[in-house]
Amino acid sequence: MYFELRHLRTIKAINDAGGLARAADQMNITQSALSHQVKGLEDQAGVELFVRRTKPLRLSAAGMRFLKLAERVLPEVEALEEDFRNLRQGRSGRLHIAIECHACFEWLFPVLEQFRRAWPDVDVDIRPGLAFDALPALQREDVDVVVSSDPESLDGIDFSALFDYEPVFVASSQHPLAAKDFVVADDFRDVTLITYPVDRSRLDVFTELLLPAKVEPRAIRQVELTAVILLLVASNRGVAVLPDWVLRDVKLDSDYVTRPLTKRGITRRLYAATRDKDTSQPFMAYLLRLARTEPLKPRRMSA
Repeated sequence: MYFELRHLRTIKAINDAGGLARAADQMNITQSALSHQVKGLEDQAGVELFVRRTKPLRLSAAGMRFLKLAERVLPEVEALEEDFRNLRQGRSGRLHIAIECHACFEWLFPVLEQFRRAWPDVDVDIRPGLAFDALPALQREDVDVVVSSDPESLDGIDFSALFDYEPVFVASSQHPLAAKDFVVADDFRDVTLITYPVDRSRLDVFTELLLPAKVEPRAIRQVELTAVILLLVASNRGVAVLPDWVLRDVKLDSDYVTRPLTKRGITRRLYAATRDKDTSQPFMAYLLRLARTEPLKPRRMSA
């Protein structure tokens, strides 16, 4: 037996309307065309779907089974059609984000909280891009945005600049390096450097300072959470280098000192990589605008 969605809609419309004439009017077709459609469906099924000569027109047992199928399937089809309309109009979609910058979680969560309020129908998820090769995953459409400070030239991929940031040295106010106006690579030879548990190629302190100078810290301690890194630094268990947006509050805390890397400081730029066909999607454009402004907002000081 072969039938189409229109057949399901026809059976439901006739049952709801209680007759062919009223259903035909509602469906904007002639009663003759509707009757012919029902007859063709009954011929395929080999059974009658309606009990003739009843008012209102009543479904047979076979017709009731067909109606149950229509009532189960049609709402799902209508929901799917609505999803497709929303996708075409940019009101809904998927936003799965991979992050190659470990400290970016600190900055991204406030962005996504604002995004959620404005675009509640967009499915948002975060995947740590440190655990897989994020840019190929973007090309395969496994993820939709990659946050990275290392843009590449890739077919079909846009890198949208978000904002510039400064990797900043942070130490206890009791640390010997606290007396310096800025720190250089050689200053790290006799310290314990506290970092996130990621490869050196993803840490600004190594890529921008230590590796070019061929300097190795006395020890490296890897810690997952930013709050724990700062706790260890305040306890004078080591020093760290973190993005300036992470240290906005720390700079006002007498337990810490923050210093630029080198006399002139080091500036890096953060990017959002997206597929070029998705960059102009309304919800994607909104996310990029939020992402550019969030690091510039002053934080509220706790009482």
